[in-house]
Amino acid sequence: MTNEADGILIGLISISDRASEGTYQDKGIPALRDWLTSALSSRFRLETRLIPDDREQIEKTLVELVDDLRCCLVLTTGGTGPARRDVTPEATLAVGTKKMPGFGEQMRQVSLNFVPTAILSRQVAVIRETSDHAALIMNLPGQPNAIRETLEGLRGADGEQRVSGIFAAVPYCIDLIGGPYIETNDAVCKAFRPKSALRKKE
Repeated sequence: MTNEADGILIGLISISDRASEGTYQDKGIPALRDWLTSALSSRFRLETRLIPDDREQIEKTLVELVDDLRCCLVLTTGGTGPARRDVTPEATLAVGTKKMPGFGEQMRQVSLNFVPTAILSRQVAVIRETSDHAALIMNLPGQPNAIRETLEGLRGADGEQRVSGIFAAVPYCIDLIGGPYIETNDAVCKAFRPKSALRKKE
């Protein structure tokens, strides 16, 4: 079981041939780190990986982060389009034990508010389970703005939520698979849990 006193362990994987070769500056991991820092009020630690668009390596990295390091949440960025080298969804589905299609559906719904090409994205989410551990794995877009938008959702000029981001459902999902209790900064992203699942804040 995860020791919550040590902080929640989250894996971040940026998947890019050019960035992994050093010819392009990776923007995915910094964008994810910055968003999580602003959105989570729980203590957390990160394990980060920058790898090429190679299906075998993506699968091995996902398995390492979940099975060996015991991350409860793994976020990938990059490699989800229709190009031949985009194989992140295939690798993710290969290591998953349960599909979570609602996450990908909502990511595309959010992105369609900005660009019609959102329908070309193939992001997926899965649960990976072992005998004594489980983790949620989610594919995110490659651009920093799109990462923030899909995680956080859309607000109107009055500050009210217009379209829900996907992260609002993540903490309760982690609860259901036996992971640590994740709390969020409501001003950035308010986690939703049924009343029966709420814990009193100390």
